[in-house]
Amino acid sequence: MSTRTLISPAQLAKPRAKALYRATFALVVGGFSLVFLGPLYWMVSSGFKDTQEVVRTPPTLVPGSFAPENYTRAWEVMDLSTLLFNTLYYAFGALAFQLVLDVAAAYSLSKLRPVFGKAILGGMLVTLMIPATVLVVPQYLTVLDVPVVERNLLNTPWAIWLPAVTNAFNIFLLKRFFDSIPKELLDAAAMDGASPLRILRSIVLPISRPILGVVSIFAVVGVWKDFLWPMLTLPDPSKQTLNVGIYSLSTGVPVNVLIAALTIASVPTLLIFLVFQRNIMSGLTAGGLKG
Repeated sequence: MSTRTLISPAQLAKPRAKALYRATFALVVGGFSLVFLGPLYWMVSSGFKDTQEVVRTPPTLVPGSFAPENYTRAWEVMDLSTLLFNTLYYAFGALAFQLVLDVAAAYSLSKLRPVFGKAILGGMLVTLMIPATVLVVPQYLTVLDVPVVERNLLNTPWAIWLPAVTNAFNIFLLKRFFDSIPKELLDAAAMDGASPLRILRSIVLPISRPILGVVSIFAVVGVWKDFLWPMLTLPDPSKQTLNVGIYSLSTGVPVNVLIAALTIASVPTLLIFLVFQRNIMSGLTAGGLKG
């Protein structure tokens, strides 16, 4: 069966139609590339400019003065090594908690089917409709004085890790994927005497590598790009994340050095996307179709 397209193969075979199609395609792709890559190019190139050139109006497209020492100065003056270590520590800690607790929650809702499981899932999904800024105040009051244990979690990694665990979107993605796993496969393992925990560890998790990769990327990037919550819960400069630390140290720093620091802070997330973009797309679509 032939695939239906906007332009039929017979029309596309004509030289005039083919030239028009290629011109339109190049225009659309070039326009979107300019919109998305333009700000990125401006940020990287501005890090190589001197102080006078970076604030010039209109801005220069190509740096007239090439100053790569701006990046070295940004790394040293703003202590990016400490901020980078703090961010990695918080990000991978949140990842570990999400992989353990979110996988357990999704597996329970998908395969163990507890009482009121649908109501619990519906309640989780309802939280996705609530703006994140609305939850800032109750979450801050909670970490300021945790109920029952009565502990203050400010300036501790737990202030970052605990709110990150309650991620309804990741639980929903994991449940969708677990739902697509054939029930007969799990029943065969149960007949052989495997417990639900053994089935999860030996069968479900090895099959679920694509979606686990997606959840891992979302968990790391979510902590990496967050700004408001770490700024509120980590007032100690020695414990701040990369984004908050750069903001706190931006006063008195030249604009070109500040832009160089922002470029360095953006590199890890860009590399994650470029390396794992296929895993992201395959993980999001895996489980959408059963077959």
